[in-house]
Amino acid sequence: MIDRSLQRFAFLALLAAALFGASAPISKLLLANIKPLSLAGLLYLGSGLGLFLVWLIRRNSRIGAQESPLTCTDLPWLAGAVISGGIAAPVLLLWGLSGVFASDASLLLSTEGMLTTLIAAFAFHEAIDARVWIASALMIAAGALLAYEPGASFGLSLHALAIIAACGLWGLDNNLTRPISGGDPVLIAMVKGLVAGSVNLALGQLTGAPWFPMGYACGALLLGSLSYGASLLCYILALRHLGSARTAAHFGTAPFIGAVLSVLLLGEPLTLTLLGAVVLMLVATWLVLTEKHSHAHTHSPLTHMHAHTHDAHHQHHHDGSEGPEPHTHKHRHTPLTHVHAHLPDLHHRHEH
Repeated sequence: MIDRSLQRFAFLALLAAALFGASAPISKLLLANIKPLSLAGLLYLGSGLGLFLVWLIRRNSRIGAQESPLTCTDLPWLAGAVISGGIAAPVLLLWGLSGVFASDASLLLSTEGMLTTLIAAFAFHEAIDARVWIASALMIAAGALLAYEPGASFGLSLHALAIIAACGLWGLDNNLTRPISGGDPVLIAMVKGLVAGSVNLALGQLTGAPWFPMGYACGALLLGSLSYGASLLCYILALRHLGSARTAAHFGTAPFIGAVLSVLLLGEPLTLTLLGAVVLMLVATWLVLTEKHSHAHTHSPLTHMHAHTHDAHHQHHHDGSEGPEPHTHKHRHTPLTHVHAHLPDLHHRHEH
């Protein structure tokens, strides 16, 4: 049984996966006229430009006004996320893809969720239940099944290692974004898109990629605004409430969503291996969605700023200038020990 009050933000992660997964079959059509590195730049740039428009529109409105601005202490986290996941990872991925079979690439890309979970557990000490580990393993198994070709051999070449390294960098990106996920998600995703898009587009031109038809470029920008920009926005909001490992587990459904859409949009064959991979994906998603994590835990003193309502964790003083809920202001959490179901959100990053 799914506890919707606890797991409702998981559907944001699944929406992020659906939006990103939808980009795969459409990108295949665009690759006929745009080189891979240039396309990656256009997709990221479309993400940043789309969110820049959102940011401009809401500046003079109350939409999103409750979100917390980024501070100087957030900038190293954001810079690390942009460099690792927005710039370095796509370059490694594209170089790796040039030297492996598509089936091998599908398998290798499914390692991102597990690598995110490993980094979350051992570098950032995030609490991860057995169900999440099993779900991550099932995602890799689903990726292996999706990539299965009878008689094909798998070789761990430098190109394959480059794809694994790209997945590791995206895993690092996911974990570096988590500490700042309480900040304005539009601003975080906008900066990522604009910087990564500009750098990747410049790299494409420096490596001799030909200029692309403007009609296809506009299509790539529009696709990027939805499948990268809106997707990343949903991902950051999910990170805020679920933590890195669980968000990555749900986002791991993206390749399978893309594969199903390829059948519907591109007429690719519906195979038994694809159906089997989708079944494994659904089991993995069910395991994470039905997780129940409840125990006595103590909240240490904490002062921070983020959008909030006055729930059991927010019983602080107000001077009357904060505005209607949800609102944002610096507030202090006093020590509190209690028992309730929770996930590793902004207030539940305690030791286990």
